Amino acid sequence: MKLYIVPTPIGNLEDITLRALNVLRSVDLILCEDTRTTRKLLQHYEIDKRCMAYHIFNEHEQMNRFLGEIKAHEQVALVSDAGTPGISDPGFLLVRECLANDIEVECLPGATAFVPALVQSGLPCSSFYFYGFLPHKKGKETLLKRVAEMEETVIFYESPHRLLKSLEKMVEIMGPDRRISVSKEISKIYAQTFRGTLAEAVQHFSQGEVKGEFVIIVEGKE
Repeated sequence: MKLYIVPTPIGNLEDITLRALNVLRSVDLILCEDTRTTRKLLQHYEIDKRCMAYHIFNEHEQMNRFLGEIKAHEQVALVSDAGTPGISDPGFLLVRECLANDIEVECLPGATAFVPALVQSGLPCSSFYFYGFLPHKKGKETLLKRVAEMEETVIFYESPHRLLKSLEKMVEIMGPDRRISVSKEISKIYAQTFRGTLAEAVQHFSQGEVKGEFVIIVEGKE
């Protein structure tokens, strides 16, 4: 019994590795965040496999069912809609339960949005903290105050409808001159990266409608 954690493209479908494709072709079952999204990827590469939905809304209540499916098959793959499962996506609970049940787990290397965003930011990347999505309301200010005092580069994910408010809160807590890089739609057709100060970022994203998924890279305190 073995569970493969398989990263999938975050944008361009060619970003998937040859090994990931071979694993998806060889497994007996694919657990996926959204079967419709995964089937588009599989169809693109002419892979015909049984898929089962595994997402944040059913991972707790149906965990025994998923474990049963894995035990009933020789090899199973877990994928998310984009990137590496478990990184701000469902997957951690399943990995933990598989290990507790003596099921082998192997994570393939592959796409994760924050790595290219960090490297192309121009900010130090020898030491960094990744926090995933900022809290919606409760805890956001506390977290940002802690981040403001950190010397390491810090990484966040953010959704389009909360991006501007989060940047404004950062200006309030960290000051207008802290350097920042904001990448959107990494590896997609409309991929863009803004680099500048927090104040400049607020001005930039105040102009027009904000669309896409974002990775925010914040400079550490000097």
